[in-house]
Amino acid sequence: MEPLKRKRYAELFAPMQGELLRMARWVENTGQRLLIVFEGRDTAGKGGVIGDIARTLNPRQCRTVALAKPTERETTQWYFQRYLAHLPGAGEIVLFDRSWYNRAGVEKVMGFCSDAQYHAFLAQTPVFEKLLTDDGIVLCKYWLCVDQAQQEQRFAERAADALKRWKLSPIDLKARTHYDDYGRARDAMLEATHTKNAPWTLVDFNDQKRGRLSLIRHLLDALPEMKLAEAAIELPALGHAPKREHFRGPVKPIRPFQID
Repeated sequence: MEPLKRKRYAELFAPMQGELLRMARWVENTGQRLLIVFEGRDTAGKGGVIGDIARTLNPRQCRTVALAKPTERETTQWYFQRYLAHLPGAGEIVLFDRSWYNRAGVEKVMGFCSDAQYHAFLAQTPVFEKLLTDDGIVLCKYWLCVDQAQQEQRFAERAADALKRWKLSPIDLKARTHYDDYGRARDAMLEATHTKNAPWTLVDFNDQKRGRLSLIRHLLDALPEMKLAEAAIELPALGHAPKREHFRGPVKPIRPFQID
């Protein structure tokens, strides 16, 4: 299957943007709490699809959560504790760019947690997520799939591009030699945490643009009927001719950007 071109992607994504706005209005008007978890291997494309979903939504309503490694104090807390403050309130959408599933992936493979902590996580997660959904949170979990050859190509692109190099951490580079270990950890995670109330959805992201469309389409189709009447907005008349903005005092605007 040929990779999707940027122009074609934009054409296919445009109508979905309108549907995402309807989704946001549905969440706001009905007081829903929508929580979407994005997981996958390094370079899979989590940031790209999250960015496209959030791009046209109100940032006061739709938040992206991408937590850094836990602090010394957080390592002494109940594992799920630091994620609780980021859960959505009524009318909010939260997009987790990686989540509590770090324990089942990088922490397990790279030895950042003990075997006891890992097995406790697999046992507790279905209970934790059932508490969330029983309380009314709409929870969607996506795993973005990418083959090793495609992953290596993206690593090389990031290493060669100064604007993308920040995406390569020492852990990412070390993880390249653990592709199979990550695969086994993923399978164990899916088996333990794919439940009726909080199922996983796998999405092929070897073609990132096609993967974004597939994921967003699935998300929109998975949510309840979201038909809400959109109220028309009428701007009142100014009552006078439009005015130019004038500044008085010592502070002046900078010169407009010059284009050769």
